[in-house]
Amino acid sequence: MSQQTVSSSENNEEVEDRMLERVAAALEVSKEGIKNFSEDAVINIINNTFNDFKDSASAINYNCDLNFNPLDKVVELYERLVQAEKDKVEYLERLMKDK
Repeated sequence: MSQQTVSSSENNEEVEDRMLERVAAALEVSKEGIKNFSEDAVINIINNTFNDFKDSASAINYNCDLNFNPLDKVVELYERLVQAEKDKVEYLERLMKDK
């Protein structure tokens, strides 16, 4: 579909059935779904879905500590990086001794 066709359709009061069918097919929705589209309905569905997800998530025990200190995590990560560098240096030193 060209930009000119899209612009022409956007400027019309009503979209031709043939064009509406093409758009519906491209979006994999029904033609009636597009005709009956309502922003309020979509927002309502999104809110309900989010609330259902939130309720489900709170019902699941993730077995993780949600009360952690971010600074402790940064220190832990830094210590792991330092240890990885030490291990790499040790490995390279062994390689050099073997030659």
